[in-house]
Amino acid sequence: MIIATVTLRLHAPWVHSLKEKRMVVKSLVAQLQNRFHVSAAEIDEQDTHQIIVLGAAAIVPHNAMADRLMEEISAFVDENTEAEILDEQREIV
Repeated sequence: MIIATVTLRLHAPWVHSLKEKRMVVKSLVAQLQNRFHVSAAEIDEQDTHQIIVLGAAAIVPHNAMADRLMEEISAFVDENTEAEILDEQREIV
């Protein structure tokens, strides 16, 4: 059993309130959960308006699938939000 985790740090310059940020985060988290069947959540910077830190984790059978899943998640987030990905951290345990 292998656990794959990816942490994405995003910058959303158009967000000017926590309410706007919450709408963006809820949408992205729901899309990730529905499309990739992963556990996803905002994991840091909850009180900062323009910075979004999302984490996603999944249990996969082998390393190749972990790499592919994390790459697909990163590409999906990049394509489905106007926010810029500032940093990405991947871990396979």
